[in-house]
Amino acid sequence: MNEPTQRPGGRSARVRAAVHQAVIELLSQPDVNDLTIPAVAQRAGVNPTSIYRRWGSREALLADVAVTRMEGAWPLADTGTLRGDLVQWATNGAASLVRADGQLILRALALSLPGTPQAQADRREHLRRRADALQDILSRAAERGEFPPPLDEVLDHLLAPLYLRALFGHMPPGPAYPQELVDRLLDGGSARRTGGPRRHGA
Repeated sequence: MNEPTQRPGGRSARVRAAVHQAVIELLSQPDVNDLTIPAVAQRAGVNPTSIYRRWGSREALLADVAVTRMEGAWPLADTGTLRGDLVQWATNGAASLVRADGQLILRALALSLPGTPQAQADRREHLRRRADALQDILSRAAERGEFPPPLDEVLDHLLAPLYLRALFGHMPPGPAYPQELVDRLLDGGSARRTGGPRRHGA
């Protein structure tokens, strides 16, 4: 008789959800040294060997939690202009990073460094998905006849400042910060590429 296939949303998914939730709860504690695989297992109600078998290390588990929780936190908007799309994307991102759960997720991401090859792979996958989302915005702008900057410029001038401020606890000075980042990216970048100012969409 063939082995039954594992049902999506079955026991494996429940265990993963319980372990992720346990990590988030332990991250909220003041002493991160308490966040060990045995402590996570006890709080999640699972055997530590199940966690080691699935993730291999604390760092890989933390990276998986961070990447999973960050997915979908920065939805894409279609405002009709490149500037509007990037401002909305950056505003959503900044808002997610300043929330309490966003801070815990960033803490998990930082604690996963440098980590195992699996943890590194998870972080690269997270960055790839962020880059893909931004590339969708840029491609859509090009289809409208706008002149988007290269993806690397967007990562350096829009994504990196948000993550850097959040990781070091130096949060944006106010709600206008995402707009300021986009203005610097588009207006300053246009000047560098063309030798003069050029506006991207109103």
